[in-house]
Amino acid sequence: MKTATERHKEAVGRVRAAEDAVARLRAGFTGVGVKLPSLRIDPVSCAGNEPAPLVDLGRCSIETALRLSALLEAKAAHDS
Repeated sequence: MKTATERHKEAVGRVRAAEDAVARLRAGFTGVGVKLPSLRIDPVSCAGNEPAPLVDLGRCSIETALRLSALLEAKAAHDS
C-alpha cells in the first residue's frame, strides 16, 4: 500500500502533466489562430483518482468551433 507521501507525489506529478498538456494545447491552438478562453485543468477532477486530473477544453464561440472544425477537416483531408 502506498503512503500518503507517495500518493501526494503521484498526484502532484499528474497535475504537472496536465498543466503541461494545457500549455501545449494553448500554444498549439494559438499557432493556428484559435483561442479557447476556458481551457484549463478541471479542478473537481483533481480531487479524484485516475484518470485525474482531466483537461477541460471549455466553452468557445461558434466562430471558434467552426474554425476548429475547419482545421480538423483540413488535417483529415491532408492525411487521406
